[in-house]
Amino acid sequence: MPEPTPNAERALQALSDSIGGARTRRPEDATDPAVPVAATVVLLRDGAHGLEVLMIERPDRGSFAGAWVFPGGKLEDADRGADDEPEESVARRAGVRETHEETGLALDAGALVALSCWDPPPGLALRIRTWFFVTHADAGALTLSADEVVAAEWLRPADALARHGQGGFTLYPPTWVTLHGLADHADAESVAGAARLGGVQRFETVARRGGEGPLLLWQGDEEWDPDAAAAASGSRHRLEIGALPWRYQRTG
Repeated sequence: MPEPTPNAERALQALSDSIGGARTRRPEDATDPAVPVAATVVLLRDGAHGLEVLMIERPDRGSFAGAWVFPGGKLEDADRGADDEPEESVARRAGVRETHEETGLALDAGALVALSCWDPPPGLALRIRTWFFVTHADAGALTLSADEVVAAEWLRPADALARHGQGGFTLYPPTWVTLHGLADHADAESVAGAARLGGVQRFETVARRGGEGPLLLWQGDEEWDPDAAAAASGSRHRLEIGALPWRYQRTG
């Protein structure tokens, strides 16, 4: 079994500890106005050996200390337009701003395609609802924010997952699952096309302790809502994070 880095061990311990405070989901959890909202942008390019994604390493402090993530951050008042503007629109604007602040890259908000929206398990002390967008990155030199970014790399999604599975690369579940989905695509246009066709994927997370450690469940898993009969017996949509490499299962 691979030995994770200290940062990876700390991240896994934080995830494991947080599960104790999780509770059953309620219908209003996914749109709770009291939960802070963030945006992240998955920047794609077509490399010599296939699809590549820009990943940045966070400093060894803060909520995602030492983790490799996509550029992004929380929504700010300046990102908002009208009071009744949809959350997705505000998040799109925030994603463009945060990407420029962290990497120096200027993006066209209209070119961002909404990919997914992640809502953490209810009951946790810290919850941030995060919108993920994808876009093709135009050529340009990176200018990294010294306060927010330690390093940056263009990586094939499968390579990033392999490094995580070997214990040398700290990822959080939304990033991991996003990379897992990207690994099936040959180029940036394939990703954007699939996102446009499929619409926003919503990941309303439920946290449990499984037989082999922490378990994250999403809609479509038979154990996501024990009181519902919608999921077929044996259906799976879950991520097992108790040991490396993580194991993602999605049926149907």
